[in-house]
Formats: sequence, structure tokens, C-alpha cells
Amino acid sequence: MFRRRFLSLATAAIFATGALAAGTTAASAQSITVGGKNFTEQLLMAEMTTLYLEDNGYDVSKRDGMGSAVLRRAQENAQIDLYWEYVGTSLIVYNEVEGGEEMEPDEAYETVKDLDAEKGLVWLEPSDANNTYAMAMREDHAEELGLETLSELIEHMEEEEVFSLGVNAEWAARPDGLPGFQEHYDFTWARGDVRRMETGLIYPALRDGDVDLGVVFATDGRIDAFEFRVLEDDKAFFPNYAMTPVVRQDTLEANPELEDLLNRMSEHLDDDTMQTLNRQVDVDGRTIEEVAQSFLEEEGLI
Repeated sequence: MFRRRFLSLATAAIFATGALAAGTTAASAQSITVGGKNFTEQLLMAEMTTLYLEDNGYDVSKRDGMGSAVLRRAQENAQIDLYWEYVGTSLIVYNEVEGGEEMEPDEAYETVKDLDAEKGLVWLEPSDANNTYAMAMREDHAEELGLETLSELIEHMEEEEVFSLGVNAEWAARPDGLPGFQEHYDFTWARGDVRRMETGLIYPALRDGDVDLGVVFATDGRIDAFEFRVLEDDKAFFPNYAMTPVVRQDTLEANPELEDLLNRMSEHLDDDTMQTLNRQVDVDGRTIEEVAQSFLEEEGLI
């Protein structure tokens, strides 16, 4: 849950120029470019994938820390061979499937698999890590008010007080973000009650009481560490965001063994695993490289 600000066109142009200058094109046998977005889970996945493929004989170039839209565009333009994407993001943001949030996980996956195949992108086996968006409160605050679900939250705000909401800039504008949420739950925050900030700042802001609510990633280790309560999405707004390896078709044709390798890696990932890995970085202060290396070794992947 799966990211995530749009980069400027100038930044995108710089990236494209740099990638091409370095000779990064898809379908080069044994030479793979792995991409990643700009938040902890994606940085971990890019690093783990790089180490894993290098251990299996590939020459890997890693290009992470990118915004969602730029990364997707780079893959479509053959500047990135593979990265881990989220089903809901491709379904609603990239492919603009209306009603996608109402699909069952299997249907959502098959839909993006078919749609992206037309663009030369292959979705391999999804992991059991569903990094969906979620809305959280401090546990003691939610307990005091007796709030368990988003419907109860909305009812409380309609009758009592409107809570401030911490969001990142991308979620504030995405169709599977604030606009869609407000329509789905029939509630609108005043502009001043929506606090836009970098994703990583939402968690300490919520913990410290600078905001009353925060939009978080479900696999983020800080949810438990900071004692947040994730409110149940009882009206099923947030779609499934199963984290899945996505590879260019021509890259896979040049390197068919990638399918088995990445599917094997996918089998080792679920919500608890990603929460643990993310927490080791964001709470315990371990480096991305250290956590990635340890995980791969402990799981017998390298």
C-alpha cells in the first residue's frame, strides 16, 4: 500500500535522460533495472529484489525513491524492467476502472492483469501483503469515544465535532483517496481540517496529537508501535492493494526464469511480515540494506 507524490515534468525528464544515458532498456538478458517508490516498504522491496536477483546471477541496476506516476511511466517506457505494484493503484489510478473499489480481490487482480497485459506489462503472483490505505486514530482516543468503524466516526463527526485529518498530497487528490472517500461515506471535511504533509510525517503527527486522524498504510509497522487503532472500513471503500511483482513482457521473454524467482519471493510476503520489516526501519532505526539482507537470509532466499 502500496505510495507516492507526482514528480515535476522536469524531474521526470532528468530521470528519463539519465536512464537512457546509462543504457537502461528492457529485455536485456541478465541485465535488469528494478524500480521502487518513495516510501519505506517500496525502498525495502527494491533493495530485497536487487539483492535477490544479484544472488541469482543478474546484473541489477536499482532506481528507487520515485513517485508512483513517474515510476509507472518509466516502466511503460522501458526504463524500468520490474517493480512491486499494488493492485488497487493500477486498477483505479492507472487504469481508471470505475467501481474498482467494489471488486473482490481476485476480480481486481484479474482485471489489472488483463488491462496491463495490453500495455506490455505482466502481473505475476500476488503476495499476501495487502498494503491498503486505512484511517487510524490514537487507541486511547478511539477507546474514549467508543469508535470501531468509519461509519461510527462519520456519525460522531456529524453530531459532535469534526476531527482534523492528516493525509499526504497524493491521497488528497486520488480517486481512491479523499474525493472518493468523501463521496462514498457522504461526508466532507472543510479545507482547513485536512492537513497535507509528507507520508512519513503523518505517523508522528497523529501520535503527538497534531492531528486527530491519519491516513496510514495497513502494513506500516508504526501502527502497532505508536498504538493506533485502524477503524474498520465497514462500507468497503478501500480496494485491495495486494503487492505484486510486475514485469515488462519483453523483459520476461528475455529472462523467463524471472517468473519463478519472483513468484517464489512473493510467497514469503504477507501483512505481518511487511509490518515487521517496515517497523525495523521506521521504529527500530535499522537501515534498509540491513533489513533486506537479513530477511532474505532468514527466509533462505539467498
